Amino acid sequence: YVYFARPDSTIDGIPVYNARLDMGVKLARKVRQVLGDKMDIDVVIPVPDTSRAAALQLSHELGLPYREGFNKNRYVGRTFIMPGQEMRRKNVRRKLNAMPTEFKGLSVLLVDDSIVRGTTSQEIIQMARDVGAKKVYFASAAPALRYPNVYGIDMPSMKELVASGLSDDEVAAEIGADHVFFQDIDDLVDSCRRFNPNIKEFDTSVFNGQYITGDVTAEYLQKLESRRSDASMQKKAHTNAEVIGLHNYK
Repeated sequence: YVYFARPDSTIDGIPVYNARLDMGVKLARKVRQVLGDKMDIDVVIPVPDTSRAAALQLSHELGLPYREGFNKNRYVGRTFIMPGQEMRRKNVRRKLNAMPTEFKGLSVLLVDDSIVRGTTSQEIIQMARDVGAKKVYFASAAPALRYPNVYGIDMPSMKELVASGLSDDEVAAEIGADHVFFQDIDDLVDSCRRFNPNIKEFDTSVFNGQYITGDVTAEYLQKLESRRSDASMQKKAHTNAEVIGLHNYK
């Protein structure tokens, strides 16, 4: 509901677009609650594409202008699953280009669907500062990702998740934001359940470490950790490249 599905999808009777709009409503409440009288945000800018619905509704709730500040190169794939920190960092710069007119001299609130390794977020925040942003706040439509997914999503190892073992303030310092706002897990669940009250439970294991099948052991997670580490993924990518080269050799 947060990221992978197309916005025009309906899953288990829940319209994804409407759920994301409601995530924006609840995230706006979180921002208002945290900043209070110190609210100094000038503009809300989404990180394209998935966060647009949440960012749009958040800006409406806060009474702030919504602007498109990043131009996206659609020929660059998902950076968070690319092997190697340097490759991910370079591809973030290739994927997005910041438009100076939307940032210069302003306190901006960037809205993204989630923060995974933090590489993308860190680069985007720096891009905003490079074109003149005065302050950069960062809001995530999802709670902090602190645990691995074991149900089919190729995610980093737990130690590579930027929020693993860190407080929200420490995450903000790590990615270079003036402040970071994470969606509360209860609010995320409510944003989906309100469209289909018959669903009693959602898988939220990447946020709270509670795996719904009840059979995920510490030993299994340790094996997964070694398979998904950067070193392991880079070795696999190198091996695959060698095989491709062998078959293409003439």
